[in-house]
Amino acid sequence: MPKEKAVKELEDLPGIGPTTAAKLKAAGIDTLDKVATSSPHDISEISGISVEAAKKAVQTAAESTNVNYETGSQFYEKRKQIGKITTNSKDLDEMIGGGIETNGITESYGRFASGKTQLGFQIAVNTQLPKTKGGLDGAVLFIDTEGTFRPERIASIAKAAGLNADTALDNIMLVRTLTTEQQILTLERADKIIQEKNIKLIIVDSLTSLFRAEFLGRGALGERQQKLNSHIHRLQMLTDKYNIAAYITNQVMDNPGIMFGDPTTPIGGNVLAHAATTRLYMRKSKEEKRIVRLVDSPNMPEGECVIKISPDGIS
Repeated sequence: MPKEKAVKELEDLPGIGPTTAAKLKAAGIDTLDKVATSSPHDISEISGISVEAAKKAVQTAAESTNVNYETGSQFYEKRKQIGKITTNSKDLDEMIGGGIETNGITESYGRFASGKTQLGFQIAVNTQLPKTKGGLDGAVLFIDTEGTFRPERIASIAKAAGLNADTALDNIMLVRTLTTEQQILTLERADKIIQEKNIKLIIVDSLTSLFRAEFLGRGALGERQQKLNSHIHRLQMLTDKYNIAAYITNQVMDNPGIMFGDPTTPIGGNVLAHAATTRLYMRKSKEEKRIVRLVDSPNMPEGECVIKISPDGIS
């Protein structure tokens, strides 16, 4: 009997050719896992194949995917490989557990001029430092959606950190995105540059601004959240796959439902709240000072600290 062909791609499934696979991928069903968890009726409707053929494809996809189990001890050993990027503030580092962690997403949200982008600039430089000095000996992928990237600022922070300004800038791969499609595609195609340039940190500043601008009104909210959910999970997948860090900034709005206390609420709702490993709320204080509050962390208690933003960076 001929040996059965291993199922690794959508095109390997019974009844799914290149044209059908392209239709499924266009609808967001681009992996065997997604086929395995889809309804045969949905697969049929999207691709145009019969329901019976779709059932076979779903069954084969389910049989071809694996669930990998590991013990708590094995996961603990993996956690020991996690790197941390110093923020240049001892108090902030201690509050978040030693620095910006790899294998996870750190989100900062706050109003205009609260220091979110400045923190991004600082860790973009610090990522390039040796591990003994709080860095990761790596480069940075900086996705700029608001036109906030300033090479002059990177240069001054790099000099203060004892790095060559030109080298520090060369180690930052900048992508200026103007649409959500460009923003999404940048992460979809990031594998190659991560491996080629030794990327250890991905910065998205800001994650939500283009989604907020393009999907207006309540009617578009469902589609916006769906795309945002897929986008943030792609970022999480990259941090897991390559053991790198991700830092995202987020815009805010005033929640009229909050009668007492601070009405500032981050954009993105539960989609972003559940995806971010660590959430920081930043707000402006007197002069160069900024107040940073740890809102959510899986292993650190809520806390608050004060940082200072100077020409040399964060302290």
